[in-house]
Amino acid sequence: MIATAFLALGLVLIVEGLAYALAPSLVEQLLAMLRAMPEAQRRNLGLGALALGLALVWIAKSLGA
Repeated sequence: MIATAFLALGLVLIVEGLAYALAPSLVEQLLAMLRAMPEAQRRNLGLGALALGLALVWIAKSLGA
């Protein structure tokens, strides 16, 4: 269980690090767009990302990961 959590955290950090390393100006544009969004829309976006993440974890676990 702990190993799976470390694996998941490591994968998230890899993806985040790649975004900042390969396209820092794109990250700045994304942050500006997020600032321009209403709070409720940002919250809904976060909840959607959470639901998608949970679904992906569930699928991976059901496939034997």
